[in-house]
Amino acid sequence: MRTRRAVALAAVALLLTGTGACTGGDRSSVTVLASWTGGEADAFRQVLDRFTAETGIRVDYQGTRALNQVLTAEVQKGTPPDIAVLPSPGDLGGYVRRSAVRPLDDMTDTAQSHSPQWLRLERIGDTRYAVAVKTSLKSLIWYDPRRVPDLSGATPPTWDDLVRLSERLGAGDATAWCMGMASTPVSGWPGTDWIEDLVLHRAGTAVYRRWAAGQVAWTAPEIRQAWTAWSQVALRPGLVRGGVLFTEFGDAGRAMHTDPPGCFLHHQASFVVGDDRGTGLDFVPFPSERPRAWEVSADLAALFSDKPEARELIHFLATDEAQSIWPAASRGAVFSANRGVDQAIYDTPVSRRIAQTLTGEAALCFDASDLMPSAMTNAFYRAVLEYLQSPDDLDTILGRLEQVRTAIPVTDWLDVPCGA
Repeated sequence: MRTRRAVALAAVALLLTGTGACTGGDRSSVTVLASWTGGEADAFRQVLDRFTAETGIRVDYQGTRALNQVLTAEVQKGTPPDIAVLPSPGDLGGYVRRSAVRPLDDMTDTAQSHSPQWLRLERIGDTRYAVAVKTSLKSLIWYDPRRVPDLSGATPPTWDDLVRLSERLGAGDATAWCMGMASTPVSGWPGTDWIEDLVLHRAGTAVYRRWAAGQVAWTAPEIRQAWTAWSQVALRPGLVRGGVLFTEFGDAGRAMHTDPPGCFLHHQASFVVGDDRGTGLDFVPFPSERPRAWEVSADLAALFSDKPEARELIHFLATDEAQSIWPAASRGAVFSANRGVDQAIYDTPVSRRIAQTLTGEAALCFDASDLMPSAMTNAFYRAVLEYLQSPDDLDTILGRLEQVRTAIPVTDWLDVPCGA
């Protein structure tokens, strides 16, 4: 027997069928393209299998690490998947500009569980185009309370506190910071997270929003100061574990768990909960000189066809039912944008704090490099790697980034709310 949710979803499909919103083809299946393979693909298939069980609509899923290349080619040929899950709003914006993505403003039935912030973050301009399938919280500094008890107090550290702590932790045989810039297929993004946090938490949400939207020069004092602040930890001898350029970002934190530890602090997103389960890690928020805001990222499902079954699936992906499946399968290491997801799914106090931040009243801002046009994002990644090798060339590096910014058409930038 179908659940009430399935009946409601079927009613949506019936309504769409009645209005002629159909492109023909196989009406018994939906095609979905995303970047998830391996265990992540298995978890996402649990969500899709639940949809099939409730509606009888088969879902053909393809996972590929070359998502944008595959999707771009299919859109150009006129044969896109019905739904694609995009890794950033910047990618989404590109397809919106090509009129390849369908608006989702009819999804009022799923809006109640989303916080107003996430409803705004899923929009391009005034139109909703996406559903956040899963989310990540950034602006986190991970540590082991047994080894760094200094951070367990009620008051988060200031930047100066953190620098002094880094110096003390780096005075012995270990180093203060775990850090890795390597990532397939594109390295450097862990460093962009540092720069973004420093812009956000020193210059504030208004400057951060304008910078992400291409309205602040890379040579502006607020941006340059973020790079020089990062150098206080990233480039100080003895403060960062060696081989930063060649250390995989996913491996960087492992030295925290050796005995004795090889490093003590790790600036990384909420996926650390899954990678370091059972190790007793905790986090403090990134030091802020402004009202608290948090960087976030999300995988965004977008509709590329008018097929009623595809719209039915994207409605399902936004429901509390669908949004609960992956977090439950991961034992609370994957996070939903929905307030209606049972907090008991998140099985540790640390996971629950992350979930509450993502769905509560905290100010959220999309990762700036995820918002930027791809040419700017890729140049930002390269600049981080170059800066770590040649810090004296900072002015030249920022000048080149500014040249990239000014060459990008104004219409290619996104202006997305930050901290509202």
